[in-house]
Amino acid sequence: MKQRISVLSVIAALAVMACVAGAAFAQDAKPLLTHHVRDVVVNGQAPSVGRLPATKSMRIVLALPLRNQAELDNFLKDLYDPSSASYRQFLTVEEFTERFGPSQQDYDSVVRFAEANGLTVVGTSRNRVNLDVTGPVESIEKALHVTMGVYQHPTESRTFFAPDREPTPALGVQLWHISGLDNYSIPKPMYARRDLGTISPEDAGSNATTGSGPSKSFLGSDMRAAYYVDGSSSATLTGTGQSLGLFEFVGTDLADLTTYYKNAGQTNNVPITLKSVDTQSTSCKEPTCDDTEQTIDMTQALGMAPGMSSLVMWIGTGGLKGQTLDDAGIFNGMATANPLNAQLSCSWAWTPSDPSTDDVYFEEFAAQGQNLFVAAGDSGTWTKSGFFWPADSVYVTSVGGTDLDTSSAGGPWKSETGWSDTGGGIGPDDFAIPSWQTAAAAGCAKCSQTFRNGPDVSANANFTFYVCADQEACTANLYGGTSFAAPMWAAYLALTNEQYLSNGATKTLGFINPALYAIGEGPNYDTDFHDITSGGNTDGTTVGYDLSTGWGSPNGANLLNALAPASAGSFTISASPSKIKIAQGATGKSQVTTAVSGGFDSAITLTATGQPTGVTVAFKPNPIPAPGSGTAAVQIKVASTAKTGVSTITITGTGGSVTEKTTIMIDVTE
Repeated sequence: MKQRISVLSVIAALAVMACVAGAAFAQDAKPLLTHHVRDVVVNGQAPSVGRLPATKSMRIVLALPLRNQAELDNFLKDLYDPSSASYRQFLTVEEFTERFGPSQQDYDSVVRFAEANGLTVVGTSRNRVNLDVTGPVESIEKALHVTMGVYQHPTESRTFFAPDREPTPALGVQLWHISGLDNYSIPKPMYARRDLGTISPEDAGSNATTGSGPSKSFLGSDMRAAYYVDGSSSATLTGTGQSLGLFEFVGTDLADLTTYYKNAGQTNNVPITLKSVDTQSTSCKEPTCDDTEQTIDMTQALGMAPGMSSLVMWIGTGGLKGQTLDDAGIFNGMATANPLNAQLSCSWAWTPSDPSTDDVYFEEFAAQGQNLFVAAGDSGTWTKSGFFWPADSVYVTSVGGTDLDTSSAGGPWKSETGWSDTGGGIGPDDFAIPSWQTAAAAGCAKCSQTFRNGPDVSANANFTFYVCADQEACTANLYGGTSFAAPMWAAYLALTNEQYLSNGATKTLGFINPALYAIGEGPNYDTDFHDITSGGNTDGTTVGYDLSTGWGSPNGANLLNALAPASAGSFTISASPSKIKIAQGATGKSQVTTAVSGGFDSAITLTATGQPTGVTVAFKPNPIPAPGSGTAAVQIKVASTAKTGVSTITITGTGGSVTEKTTIMIDVTE
């Protein structure tokens, strides 16, 4: 009896201790702001077949959330509102980090947490969002309170590992996401090869007949000729001063790029930088690695903008068997580069555990004036089970596919239809429709009025290209896909930003979707875009915006000039009344009116000079918001001690590289 009581007492004591420990854990642990557990693990579609070995080493990324989210949302709204004084006033990485990045205190807390749990810090980031750590499975399981199981993939002949529950680290700081906890999704490059049976013959379209490459295939330079030059002798932009970043899950072999240019009879003059953000090699050679996508991305970007200052390939794990996806590392590398790449392109798709995982990086892109183009896919209309993400994110420019014909080899645009296998449709991730898309969706019968629609724009994706890859014989007219269209568009924006900066702008155009949709809804749509009205995926094409080709493809330099007018424009400034009599100790009022012309799109800052001692001048508002057309009240205060007499105040308006002046004559009386 005594022995039984003793055992029961021990059990009771242990229960109390467990409750206390559980209460303490509940107080310290905070759920992450994104989810990590795969649905197939939760619902049993992926049967458990074991656990990861306890000593297996893993590399994961602990991502912290951005601060002041409501303020950031308002900032981004104003940043792309032409009527706002904040219009296109982009932040540097340091400014973004100071206003919206995680605090240094929180970042240091996560570092201490990792080290206290037997994890080794192997990478930090200057925006304080990512912390890269490594450690054995047993340490990661203990730190995150998960079990790393191995499961049979429900649709593929392989196993994958994943956590069995949501991570709940005993950490006072709330995390945004932990990347690298599973290898459920193997990313796919958004290209297709017609002889591999991935596309039906009736959907594949015809081979090229007017390209300047071998077997009349299209080169990247042919896309420049069709979509930018288009027969114009004044199309001289090359991307001078611009830098473009490519998102890649594996490295490349630059010998393939050299072969491409040699066979095409051309020369590449743009420096190429291969940058790995983790353990992934920058080198990619058969038979263990395929660099088809990477070479496609380079040739299409370089063909459109052959004079860029640099092309950077951002490389991370995920493209080889058994690897976890380091999209967090790649995107964060792009967001914190020095200098930043203003134009970014991604031709890969995968299935994240949470579609909002990379929002922290996409929002930073937008705040810093960077634009990410994403291939919309090559499997037709988007479905819940398809590979399309991140093309339906509201923070990217989604690029669909077309079938292009030109008038001659290396010649101007002739005609274009929608490509039957282009991705597009109503975004399966159910992101709320962004404000800049609501008007377009209202005029599109098949579009959602509630959720994000895609693509936004499009370009050639048919099986009409010349491709060199894998250190093998090059091919003509076998490869196609929106992989070709996304880097084309990124390079087209490089040309646009070149012109924008040459007009006196000090920063880039940034995220161009709001501007693209404004142009699409404007009176010059048919002049600026090629409106694709036939062909397309099962959603078809229509006049105006549609779910196969978006607004269409660039109509030569017209779209470029609409985004960044060849003339920066100007403004006039006038004051009324221009003559005022004000008594000592009183206040006089006038107003300054500014009117813009041409492509002027800057806010106008007002200053006053020449006022005598005792006279102060104030303006409201100041600056006059972009595009600078408006009126500001002028308040002139005269101190009781100010000298009497007539004087002239000069009002100066400054916006962009333009300065204009007007005058107000004041007569101070007793």
